[in-house]
Amino acid sequence: MRRLVILSSILILVPVLATSGCARGKKQEDRPRGSMLSNLPFVYKMTVQQGNIITERMVNQVQLGMNREQVRYLLGTPLLTDMFHTNRWDYIYTIRRGHQPMESQRLTLWFEEDRLVSIEGFAQPDPAAALAALTEETVVVEVPDWRDDRGIISRTLNAVGVETAD
Repeated sequence: MRRLVILSSILILVPVLATSGCARGKKQEDRPRGSMLSNLPFVYKMTVQQGNIITERMVNQVQLGMNREQVRYLLGTPLLTDMFHTNRWDYIYTIRRGHQPMESQRLTLWFEEDRLVSIEGFAQPDPAAALAALTEETVVVEVPDWRDDRGIISRTLNAVGVETAD
C-alpha cells in the first residue's frame, strides 16, 4: 500500500515538474516580428483601418440632452458598448498607413436616463461650427430629363403590350 502511494505521488509530481520547467524559459515578444524584409521602405504595406469614422463635423451636430437614437443617427452604432456600463458608448477609430505608426481616435459618450450628458475624446461639439456648416452654400445639381434609349425591339414589344425587363 505504501508503495502504491509513493508510486502515484511520483506519477503526479513528475509531469507537473516537467511542464512547469517549460514555462520558465525565455518569454516571447508580445507582437510577432514578421519578416526582416517587411521593414524595408520599398515593400508595400496595406492601409488598415478599423472602427467608426467620426469627423469633427459629425461631432459638432451632437448636442447635450439628445437621446440615444438621435446620437446613433448622427454618429452611427458605437463600436463598444459595455454590458456592465450601459450608460457609456465608445467610438474608436484606428488606422495604420503603410510603414507609419498607428493613429487612433477615441470618443466616449455618457448617458443618464437616456439623455447625453457628457462627451470626452478627440473632439468636442462646437455649436458655432455646426451653424456655419448649415449656412454654407448649397450646390444645386440639374439632372437632365429621361430619354427613351431603349432599342427598337424593346420599343416595339412595349407598343404591342408585352412588358420587357430593362
